[in-house]
Formats: sequence, C-alpha cells, structure tokens
Amino acid sequence: MKKSSNSFMKSSVIRICKFAHILLTIAMYSFCLFHYNAAHNGHDMGQTRMNIFVVLYTVILCFTLRTYKSYNFGNTSTAMLIYSQSLSVLASGGVFYVVLVIANSKLFTPVPLMLLLAAQIILNSVWSFLGNKLYFALNKPKKAIIFYKGKAELLRLRNIIENNKTFTVSEIVEVKDESVEELTEYFENNEMAFVAGLDLTLRNDIIEYCVDNSIHCYVVPVIGDIIMMGSSHLDVYSVPVFDVSRREINIEYAVIKRAIDIVGSLIAIVILSPFMLVTALAIKLYDRGPALYKQVRLTKDGKEFKILKFRSMKVNAESDGVARLATDNDDRITPVGKIIRAIRFDELPQLFNILKGDMTIVGPRPERPEIAAQYEEVLPEFALRLQVKAGLTGFAQVYGKYNTEPYDKLQMDLMYVNQMSFIEDIKLIFATVKILSSKKVRKVRQRVRRQP
Repeated sequence: MKKSSNSFMKSSVIRICKFAHILLTIAMYSFCLFHYNAAHNGHDMGQTRMNIFVVLYTVILCFTLRTYKSYNFGNTSTAMLIYSQSLSVLASGGVFYVVLVIANSKLFTPVPLMLLLAAQIILNSVWSFLGNKLYFALNKPKKAIIFYKGKAELLRLRNIIENNKTFTVSEIVEVKDESVEELTEYFENNEMAFVAGLDLTLRNDIIEYCVDNSIHCYVVPVIGDIIMMGSSHLDVYSVPVFDVSRREINIEYAVIKRAIDIVGSLIAIVILSPFMLVTALAIKLYDRGPALYKQVRLTKDGKEFKILKFRSMKVNAESDGVARLATDNDDRITPVGKIIRAIRFDELPQLFNILKGDMTIVGPRPERPEIAAQYEEVLPEFALRLQVKAGLTGFAQVYGKYNTEPYDKLQMDLMYVNQMSFIEDIKLIFATVKILSSKKVRKVRQRVRRQP
C-alpha cells in the first residue's frame, strides 16, 4: 500500500507540473490576444469572440501536446521535449491565425504571434529541462527482468534494453518449459518485467502474477493480439464473447475519410505546387529523363494501381526486370534523388493518387506485388494490411524506426487497421509533421547512410 501511495504522489507532482505549464502557455496566449485587441480599441474582436478563440486555442494545444507526447518525461531527451512542446504551440498558433483571418476576412500582421512563439519556446526550454530533472529526482531507475523465448525475440527487445534510462535490466531469462511457479524467484527485487515470445498460457500466468503483485508487465504482442484489438464485445450471451472478423469501415467514417482526402490533397497540391515544379525541373535538368515515374502497387483487397513518384533513380534502374528495394548506398539513386528522398519530396506526386481515390492520406504504405509476395512467403499475415486502402503515411511510418523489423512494422500497420478512426487519422497526420521535421530522425538517417 505504501509503495502504491508513493507512486501516486510522484505521478501527481508530475501531473501538476504539466498542468501548470499548460496554464502558463494559455495565459501567455490570452495576454497576447487581449493586448492586441486593446491596442486596436476593441474594434476587431468582442469579448465573446476572444473567449471562443481562447477555448479553441486550448483545445488545439491540448490535442497537439498529447499527439506529440510533449510531456514524456524520463523517456525522451530534453531537446526532443522542447521540440515537441514548441511544435505544439506553433501548430496551435498557426491554426488560430488561420481562423482569425477567416473570421475577420482580413490579414493580420503575424509579428505578435511570432513574438509569442519565441516567448513560449523559452518557457518550453526551461520547463523541459526542469521537468526531466524533477522526473529523475523522483523516479530512480527501476530494476527490470526480461523473459524471452528464442533469440529473435531477444533481438526485438534490443532497443528497449539499450536506449532506456527509466530502468536497468537486472536479469535476462530464456524460458523453455518452466511454469510461472518456477519463475517467481526471478521477480524478487524487480519492479518491472518484459515478456516476449512465450507460450500463451505461460504468458497469461506471468501477466496475472505481475498484476497481483504490483509489478509493471510489458508484453511484446503477436499478430493475434493485434487483431483482437479490433474486436467487439457481444453482450447477448451468458459468457464473454468477442466478435473477431475482417475489418470493415462504417459508412460515416468512410465519407469523412474521403472528404478529408479530397480537401487535404487539394490544399497540399496548391501549397506545394512551387516545390513540386522545382523538383521536377531539377530531375529533368540533371539527366534529361522523365521527372515522374509510375509503378504498380497494391491497395485495398489486393487491387493494383499505378503510384506516382518523382524519379530518384537512374532511367531504367530496373532494366534487368528484377524488383528490389532501394538500399542505403544504392548506386541507382541520382544525386538529385538522394536529396529529394531525404526530404521525402519524391512522395509528393502521390497527392494526385489520393485525390483520384487510389490512396488515402492515412493508411498502410502500398507495396509492389513482387515485394509483397516475397514478404508473404515468410509472413503470411502480411496480406492482412490489404483490409484497408493504402496510405501516404501510417502508424509504422510515425512510430517505427529505420531499424524496425518488417514483422514489427506489420504489427504497427495492423494496429492502425484495427483501431482506425477519425481522431486517430488526425493524430497521425499531426504526428507525421513532427517525424518529418525532427532533427532526431534526420540524425538517424545520416547514421544509417554512413553504415557500410
């Protein structure tokens, strides 16, 4: 009981700090808004309208802070916390500015908003530094034990073992035929347990033991677990029953999703058209070859379509007729291609695929039929990705890393398939902005390219 009480107190202190930061951020915004209105003698906005703007800003701010995991103290570096929080206030301020312009039917100088953003970044920097310091002062690294079966499962956990400051691995145990009773001695003096690759019965026994003894248990899921996430509970029987079936999108969500695709792709095409024009000219001038190329990909129910991309490889890069993925130091990639691939500009023409209806903004990335067939030989479950339409960005692109294995990326795609919703789509769109512009991601790309 004492342990639970201490944990509650520690988490409460962190929550109070988060709440205080949100209040300060909103207060700075409100001060800027009311000061601007006073400077214009109140002719631009009435009190009611200003209150609406404050509420709107608060909603967007809380949404983006949550989406960008801006208070993930202990698990994220101070630099990334500052970046996440600053991106949140930038997104919130940007949306507010657009609404302000639309509501008043005129442009406003963005200088006050820029000054506000600068002040908020200073606040974020101080708060993130102190927040991480406070977290580690309150939460000393916990001892963790890892139960695994098979070297492949242990390899899947390598990033957790190597890159986490919130716990230290006290023991790594390869489980063979033991029962949970035979494993209980390993739980002594450990506050956390990781479970990967164990038989279902033993895994459930360990979970129950951990819950009963207040030990945090982290489980690496299998495909069946991911599929169960999308099941629904039937309450018409006398025993608990889950309905597990192929994922079908309801008509309301389908209409909203398609509307977002049309509006979003049109807006993006208009805004990004100058960049697309420059990219096309650069490709054309380099080797006089075509700027665009089409390639057959798979979408919902295995339907084939021709994806549009800016050409980043030499003309006739696959003249031998063999389909293969690009490698880190692929000599088929042109100098212009390396640049546009690094900043993802090669993907921009897919906005026209989205507008046409071949793709959607959020969904599993489309694969080539030949590559998909290769994956399915090893992972038959790979075809389950085709329950929904292929997308420009998705769960695996946002939460996966460059060293994430295909099986884990498949699980991430299926996590989206089995819990997709309007809110989830909006969160992934916002999260994609963070991933594409994050310095951390760019550093990872550079390290990957430098590896032999």
